[in-house]
Order: sequence, then C-alpha cells, then structure tokens
Amino acid sequence: MMTPKKAARRGYDIIGDIHGCAHTLELLLGQMGYRKVNGIYQHPKRQAIFIGDIIDRGPRIRESLHLVRDMVDHGSAQIVMGNHEYNALGYCTRARAGSGHKWLREHNARHDRLIRETLEQFAHYPHEWNEFLEWFYTIPLFIEEDDFRAVHACWDRDLIEKFKRVQGGNQIDEDFLHASSAIESFAGQVMDTLLRGTDLRLPEGLSISSRDGYTRQFFRTKFWADNPQTYADVVFQPDPLPESIAQRPLTAAERKQLRTYPPEEKPVFVGHYWMEGEPAPLKPNVACIDYSAVKYGKLVAYRMDGERVLSPDKFVYVNVERPERYDGNQTEDSVSR
Repeated sequence: MMTPKKAARRGYDIIGDIHGCAHTLELLLGQMGYRKVNGIYQHPKRQAIFIGDIIDRGPRIRESLHLVRDMVDHGSAQIVMGNHEYNALGYCTRARAGSGHKWLREHNARHDRLIRETLEQFAHYPHEWNEFLEWFYTIPLFIEEDDFRAVHACWDRDLIEKFKRVQGGNQIDEDFLHASSAIESFAGQVMDTLLRGTDLRLPEGLSISSRDGYTRQFFRTKFWADNPQTYADVVFQPDPLPESIAQRPLTAAERKQLRTYPPEEKPVFVGHYWMEGEPAPLKPNVACIDYSAVKYGKLVAYRMDGERVLSPDKFVYVNVERPERYDGNQTEDSVSR
C-alpha cells in the first residue's frame, strides 16, 4: 500500500514596516516571486506576513493599504497591527462622555504631524479612510504559527496569554481601544508593550532629546537581552544614550522590570525599531525586519521556512533611493538593489 505524500510545508515572507512605500513594496514582492493574479499579489507556495505600520510618513499610503488589505482578504497575506494603525484609531475616535477628552489620542502638534500625510492622502476619499479604520479592528495584535511568532514590537508571553483569555483571541474591539487610553490599565499596558516595546526610566532628573526634538525620560529596551548588566546592554533606540548614562549599572529593581525572550522559544519577528545596516538576526531566535524604508533605508523581508535558528542569508531587501518628487512636494520611494 502506498503512503500518501505529505503536503509541502508553506513558506512565509515576513515583511517590515512599509509606511506608505507602495512602489518599493511592489518591487520587493516581485523580487520574492509574488505576481498579480486578478489584481492581487499572490505566491503559489508562500504567504506574506506584514509586521504593521503600513500608514503614515510615506508618499503612497492609500495605495499601500489597498495592496495589503487585498492580499490579506484573499489569503495571500496576514498582518499584525503596528503602533501607527493603533494611533490612527485613537486619533480618529471620539472619547466617551465624562473622560475629559475630545479624542482618545490627543490632537496636539506631535500627533498631528505623525498622521498628517495619511489624512492628506485620504482627504478626497473619506469613506475609504473610514472603511480602513474599521478594518484596523480586524488586524490581530500578534500571530503564532507552528514555527514562529510575529508581533510589531515586543513578544510578552504573560500579557499575550492574559489578553487571549480576556479577549478570546488576538484582536481588539472598541471597548478595549477606549480602555487602552489609560496607560496604567491592562489594556494600556498591552498596547504599549506589544506595539511600542519596553522601556526603562532614566535616573532621576535626567532626560534625552531625540533627533526630532522630542524629550524623553525613558529609553527603549531590548526584550531579548541575555543577562544585561548596564544600561548599554539593554538600550535599543535610534537616539543613543550619553556615555555617562550608558555605562551605569542596572539596579536589581531595573533588572526585574526587563522582559526576556528565552533562547529555547520559537523564532519571533518584530518591526518598529528603525534598524540600519545589513539585515541580520538580533539573536538566533529574534529578528527585527524594520530597516527604515521610509527614511531611505531598506524594505526588508525574512523568508521563513521552519528553521529554529535564524540565518542572515534568509533576509531579502530593496534599497530605497531618492529619484523624482511625488505630487510636487513629497519624495518618491523606488529602486531595488
């Protein structure tokens, strides 16, 4: 008697933060063998997984959203929510009576600037934008397949397990969105940790200023750091700590606050962190695939085929260069390696 053939394992292509770089995304998909079938990018043996942050900053946000949503709706892709999709929901959702606020996400100069390109590009398509806001609710916060996990910024096992019990799955709803506006709440901690990452407070009286002029009393930390001893061992952000702070030893209380991602866990993929240079794993089972595409870096994907140890050879990417202008005032994204 002949044994039936085992079905071929499906491969996955985990794609980093797009931020409106639709042309570069098309180049990357084409480079990986995806082709348009009835207007939808598809691959006969693989599925794309988008790591979130499709919107904001870039020149073709509306086109990016249509491309990604069409792929997701037709089963040729999955997606996890990024902090920019979450921010958009808060920015465009009125706060409930008695909260003391008009909007869940305050309409201040910084928040206005972050979402400006998105709202401008949808100015003539308000019904479409409202449909996309509704679609954002259907985007999961995290994905767990047999061989890997995907989340926008940080895999926190305890928060994720409690979230699944509370929500009955991996998606938020409007009540959870409203609850998350209180950062100290469980909902607030879930959205802040999974979509923005972990952080530590700087020593009393100290602050750092980012390149965009934002002053912080906290700095981002690695949720995968093994046995860190100093601030330098855990800091993970584009704006470096001053050397005098970086070499400061972590206190026992600070070490207790840090998340860990054990080496025996299945590989996890994140975006969010504006990496630079040649794509490579952060550790054997952790990879960041955000390489600053919208800042003329690289749009990166990792081609996952069930391996337990991630390899630098599995990264593919498209360089983003500076050709013509877009609509007279925004820079186009284009040109592959």
